[in-house]
Parts: sequence; C-alpha cells; structure tokens
Amino acid sequence: MTFMAWQDDLNTGIKVIDNQHRRIVEMINHLHDAMEHRERQDVSDILDELVDYTLSHFTFEESLMEDAGYEFCRAHKRVHEVFVKRVSEYRMRFRAGEDISKELLHTLSHWLFNHIRNDDKAIADSVRRHMRDVGNDPHEGGWLSRALGRFFGGARY
Repeated sequence: MTFMAWQDDLNTGIKVIDNQHRRIVEMINHLHDAMEHRERQDVSDILDELVDYTLSHFTFEESLMEDAGYEFCRAHKRVHEVFVKRVSEYRMRFRAGEDISKELLHTLSHWLFNHIRNDDKAIADSVRRHMRDVGNDPHEGGWLSRALGRFFGGARY
C-alpha cells in the first residue's frame, strides 16, 4: 500500500535531485509497509537506509548550492541539520523499543514535501543557472563532473 505518492509539483527541474527525492519517497513507502506488517528488523533496516541516504542526499544538494553560490546556503544547511538530528532521535527511540511509527511517518511525509516545495524549490533557479553556466564552459568539465568530484573527493567523472 502506498503511503506517499509523488506529485508533479515536487519536481525541482533538476533531474538528479528529483530522482533522489523520489528514492526517499520510495524508502518512506517501504518503511510504511514494514511498519504495517510489524516487521521490526525490516523497519530497522529501512530506517537506517533512509537516514544514510538522506545524509548523502543532503551533502550532494549542499555541494550544488555552494557551487552555485546560493545566498541562503547556510540557512538551508541548518534546516538539513535539524532534520537529521530529529530523524536520528526517532531512530534512537525506535532502537530503545518505543513505537514511533505513526509519529515518524507523519513527520517524514510532511517535512519532506514541505521542504521540497519550499526550501528546495528556492534553490532550483540558482542551481540550474549554475549548471547551465558551467556546462557551457569547456574548461570546467560540466556541472555533474564538478559536483561529483567535490562530493567524492576531487576526482573528475
């Protein structure tokens, strides 16, 4: 059963980011299914995967913002930090045996959709403009190459 459905107004116009957001929605749906079936180990595994994937997504998104010179990058990073802390607290409560399922799913769905529709949409123009500018510079190697190089430690892709 689908808990969250992707909606077109969630698209930022940055394919790599949109694909990552879709993957997060899929993980939330898997988490919902595991919780409904009371598969505690599956819930634990999916929760860990969701936290790890979200951290890597945030890091990638932040590198794109920094490269683009997005003026509110620091504030956006702070929103990410607060969310990571909140989800980590849910994971600790879950590991301690508390039933956090309804609260967690409510938080994840509302936070994610609001964050994408507001915060991520706000960065989209700056990032797309930067991607276009870097893509037109033959010395830069393209925006994806730069972003991946920065994200994975300097190598060009």
